[in-house]
Amino acid sequence: MTTSTGHLVKVGIIALVAIIGFDLFLHAGILAFLYSKPSPFLLSPEEAFRRIPLGYLSFVLLIALLVWLMSRIGVRGCKSGFAFGLAVGSAVWGAETLGLFSISTASPGLLLGWFLGQSLELGIAGMVIGSGLETKRLRPLLIKVIVFFMITAILAIVLQNVTN
Repeated sequence: MTTSTGHLVKVGIIALVAIIGFDLFLHAGILAFLYSKPSPFLLSPEEAFRRIPLGYLSFVLLIALLVWLMSRIGVRGCKSGFAFGLAVGSAVWGAETLGLFSISTASPGLLLGWFLGQSLELGIAGMVIGSGLETKRLRPLLIKVIVFFMITAILAIVLQNVTN
């Protein structure tokens, strides 16, 4: 199935919404306790908050890579997309984590959380992209992703309030 550039861009944007939602859940919820500890490796919470857009820009690059690879090699469907995204995420974040562990003061717990969470995040992106490449109609996928985003954002808020 040939997919237009416009369709690929829309699929990428939908995937971006999904992983931003999961990223909020991961970092503001599950891993938040790791950011509250003093660390020579981490920025202050205020400075880190100001730099969030740069982190999201990095997601755009990773999603562009996934969309390009998946459309080129024909990865289609939810399950295949998840498996592909998880494999790419594990390679990218595994390499990044090992590199950071070799040269920084980042705690092993934080690095493990990043590796697992960010790998899963690209699995989710792959799942969305695979689903989007399988169909011409993106509205049902967009609705599912918006619901997913809302649930993960709410869970992040709940976790912040329960753990503080």
